[in-house]
Order: sequence, then structure tokens, then C-alpha cells
Amino acid sequence: MNTNTKEDVLKAIEDHNVNFIRLQFTDIQGTVKDVEIPVTQIEKALSIGISFDGSSVEGFVRIDESDMVLRPDVTTFAILPWDTKSGTGARMICDVYMPNGKPFEGDPRYILKKVLAEGKKMGFTFNVGPELEFFLFKNKDGNATTIPHDFGRYFEFAPADLTEDIRRDIVLTLMDMDFDIEASHHEVAYGQHEIDFKYGGALPTADNVVTFRYVTRTIAKVNGLHGTFMPKPIFGENGSGMHVNLSLSQDGKNAFYDPDCAMEISEITRYFIGGLLKHVKAITAISNPLVNSYKRLVPGYEAPVYIAWSGANRSSLIRIPSARGQGTRVELRSPDPSCNPYLTFAVILAAGLNGIKNKIDPGKHTDFNIFDLSAQERSDNGIDTLPSTLNEALVYLENDELLRETLGDHVRNSILRLGRAEWDLYRIQVHDWEIKRYLNSI
Repeated sequence: MNTNTKEDVLKAIEDHNVNFIRLQFTDIQGTVKDVEIPVTQIEKALSIGISFDGSSVEGFVRIDESDMVLRPDVTTFAILPWDTKSGTGARMICDVYMPNGKPFEGDPRYILKKVLAEGKKMGFTFNVGPELEFFLFKNKDGNATTIPHDFGRYFEFAPADLTEDIRRDIVLTLMDMDFDIEASHHEVAYGQHEIDFKYGGALPTADNVVTFRYVTRTIAKVNGLHGTFMPKPIFGENGSGMHVNLSLSQDGKNAFYDPDCAMEISEITRYFIGGLLKHVKAITAISNPLVNSYKRLVPGYEAPVYIAWSGANRSSLIRIPSARGQGTRVELRSPDPSCNPYLTFAVILAAGLNGIKNKIDPGKHTDFNIFDLSAQERSDNGIDTLPSTLNEALVYLENDELLRETLGDHVRNSILRLGRAEWDLYRIQVHDWEIKRYLNSI
């Protein structure tokens, strides 16, 4: 739905007989928040915004400075296709402002906009294509379980994949909301799925990621299932990742492609990768923000844990898929779908741009299977590993000056505080594994 102006939105509301508008934004952790307004308030929302209490949103502001304003981005207007008893609903994603009219520095969307503006000054447009994986589980007595709804494996179909129709419902709903869907399929684990949508500018793509997550969970619920983007819900099975395909455009051309260079990738590509490799340990605290994220980042389940770059080699953290020309891109394989996409895309771009500015050499690419190497062989090849725990990743974030500048002290300090609180809560728990292992033997 092409709504680029206030007038477009008002016409779409009238054409679709919209009764309610959801004004949405995300908190620092990437959770979607919204306030619903009747359509009679749309003129006010589009003209001056809607006030809300920012002190009640985790990581925003203190109670003595709580007044904040939501200003809808008219380009994000979309009809919510599922039926409601009270009438047709729509949504718009908002930017968060202070009462004095200045953007709120803790708004994840604003942080991404700042980095995109820096890239634009350098002559670049940043495009992202994420690949989100998720699980569909059964419910029992109204509560979510980790029992898969089907027992299909990678690329299988009915009868092994019992969820084809539900995946199609999700795809059709997303298409109704103007997503350009490229493919959907069953993933490796029982109950695991992937739906890919077309790459685009980093800001609308981040908007699409948060929309994708709540649409998927909503359609799953309508069908009596539980949809989750938890990175590693089942021990012994593959976790869910969010590989991100990255490219820069310059003067309408793909800046990563150069047919006259080795691998047909430009020096800009190499420097971009160099920046990513330099800062990726700190980036991991943003792109893999949960204690559970690090249960996925372990060897043996196709998850990228080794800090290296390659061509099409899927055992490295960063790879260059085989497409060339306008399709030339860099794939970062570590992020997972629990992350805040605005902050994740922001720190990835900031690291890449820093690599270009400082001509950071990524070193030699790997052309062998890293999974087959011993620890000594990896060391001999200079291949390091990602942080193994959230706590370790937070230490790297705390010491990374580039990410401090990118995120700002407000967001960085909130992420450190919230992450360490989660780690401490996890650390002091007594888990079932410990009881089973030690109770009868000690």
C-alpha cells in the first residue's frame, strides 16, 4: 500500500473503513509496544503526535522526565488483515520524540537513522536482506510447549510437514501487508521454519522484521499453535538464526562488485568485512542479546562460531554468496531473530563503514571447512571464536568505543544493565540439569 503522504493515509483509512490505528514502536530490547487510537484521533496523531509515559518503557527515561511523543511514519501504514470484532484496524510505526521536538536519543529507530545518514554522507545506501527462522510448537492447556507441531526436516513437505497451510497463511498475511515474499520452507529441526522476504533499505527492513515477528506469532495463535523466535528452544536440535545479507549501493551500482578484483569483490567489500571482523565480538551483545542466544552459538549445529570470512563456505562467520553483479553481497551469519533489528543493523553498518574509512584489512579468506579443524589448527590459522556467553559479549561491548559512539551512552548503558541483570538471574538459578546430574551422586 503506497502511503507516502498524510493525504495517502487519510484516503486509505476511508477506502478501507478503518476504525482503529495502532501506533507502534520498539523498546531497547526490540519488543513491540503500541497504543491504539480511534480513527477520530488520526489528524492529531499525524499533525502533532500522541503523548505517552516513557518512564514505563524499559530503558527509556526516568519518572521525572516521562513525557514523550509518538510521531507516525506515514510510509509504514498497513491494514492489519486479521479480523477484529470491533472493526478494521491498521498500524503505523512511529518515531519517538521528546516534548521539545527533538528526537529521543534512546529510540532504536533514531539510532539506525543516524548511522544511515553517516553512510549517505560517504555516498552509500545500505541494503539488508534478513533470513528469519522460527519454531511452531503445540499448546497444552493454554500454555506453550516445546513439542513440535510437525516432524518434517529441511525442505520436506506434507505429510511430514504438517504446517504447510499455516506457513501459507503467514505468507498471505504478510503479502497483504505489502511484503515481497521470496520463499518459505521447512527448516532443519522438527517444527522449524523459514520465510524470506526481499532485501531493501535498512530502515524499512528493520520495520519489516518487527512486523514479521508479531504477524507470525499472531497467525500461529489463530491456528492454535505457539510461534517463537527463541534462538535455541530444544536441546540437541539446530537453533534459529537470522542471517543478514548486506550490500552497499553507490551511484545506483553495487559497491561490493568489482569484476577486475579477486573474487570479483571490491576493495570496499574487503574493508567492510574488516570492520565487521574487528567489532563482531561487541556486535554479538546486540545481535545475540539473550542468555539463550549462546546455546545456539556452539559448534555442531551449523551455527557460525568461528571468526573468519570466505567465499561460499558456510563454516565461516562471514561469507560471500556466489551471486555477482548487482547481487554481490556479504552474509553475516551470527545474528538471531530475538535481536532488536534497528540496533543490530545500526552497529553492523557502523562497523562496516569504520572498516571502509580506516581501510581495515580482513586478512586472507578461508577456503576450507573450519568445522573439521582442531583447536590447534584453528589457532595456527588465526581463527578466533565468538563470545561463548552473554556476559562475555557484554564485556566486549563495554570496551568497544565505536559501538559506544554508535549507540550513545543512554542505550549502551541500558543494554549493559539489562543484559547483566539477565545474566545474574540465570547464573544463580538451579537448573534441572544440575539436579539430575548431582542430586543422587553427591
